[in-house]
Amino acid sequence: MSTAQALRDLLQEDRCHMMPCCFDALSAKLIEQEGYALTFMSGFAASASRIGAPDLGLMSYGEVVDQARNITDAIGIPLIGDGDTGYGNAMNVRRTVAGFAKAGCAAVMIEDQLAPKRCGHTPGKAVVSRDEAFDRIRAAVDAREALRAAGGDILILARTDARHEHGLSEAIDRAAQFAELGADILFVEAPQSEAEMRDVCSNLPGPKMANIVEGGATPDLPNAALHDIGYAIAAYPLSLMASAMQAMVTTLRAMRDDQRPNQMDFAELRDRIGFNAYYEASERYASSKRTT
Repeated sequence: MSTAQALRDLLQEDRCHMMPCCFDALSAKLIEQEGYALTFMSGFAASASRIGAPDLGLMSYGEVVDQARNITDAIGIPLIGDGDTGYGNAMNVRRTVAGFAKAGCAAVMIEDQLAPKRCGHTPGKAVVSRDEAFDRIRAAVDAREALRAAGGDILILARTDARHEHGLSEAIDRAAQFAELGADILFVEAPQSEAEMRDVCSNLPGPKMANIVEGGATPDLPNAALHDIGYAIAAYPLSLMASAMQAMVTTLRAMRDDQRPNQMDFAELRDRIGFNAYYEASERYASSKRTT
């Protein structure tokens, strides 16, 4: 089964899937090891991890696809890739969708922000016109259908950031048209209350995704509440990166004082990275060592 089909099957379940977001292959492996059914490559976190820079359109298409490929090579669960604005016009969107599919992503997110895009919970966001937004999703869906015709597969996660600049009604209208154009999953970014979240889910068809940024604009509700509202996925884009950064800063400050804080022991660290699996697999070829 393809990871795209695995994601479709997950979306058929009557639940809200908690989705911690990864930023590299190791963070994705930890998510899978802890039993989560899917993950998302956070553009915010990947930009910080890979180039040490904010998510303001600085990481290129090639760098993003390469990061996604490294992640899918390391895990078996579905990965949703962050395709940002598609990196150009509608034809660039088509190339972006095809590239993410080739990299092994189960879905790709395409959004309606004006390039260079910004993190959805930071100031200064602006969106393109309706026509340009619809052309991006139309191109993404066309690319998906071309992939299917050739034996490939990927889902389209359509995102709108119109709530910030134009209000919730405009955001819902855009997302409804994204669904009409054939998007598989809808994502209205940054509703600012539980009532707005309910408006989103009650007025839009199909699976919806919530984006929970600790300290961001959207309420950080329990998973049961998100399911009751109508979300199929709850993404947590910065939880792992924020935790990792805090742990590293704490350790660095402790080491400066010649202290050693609590940390994962060496045996577990080796096992989670894959040393033990490597050694076990390599035993299949031990006979060649004995005969030489």
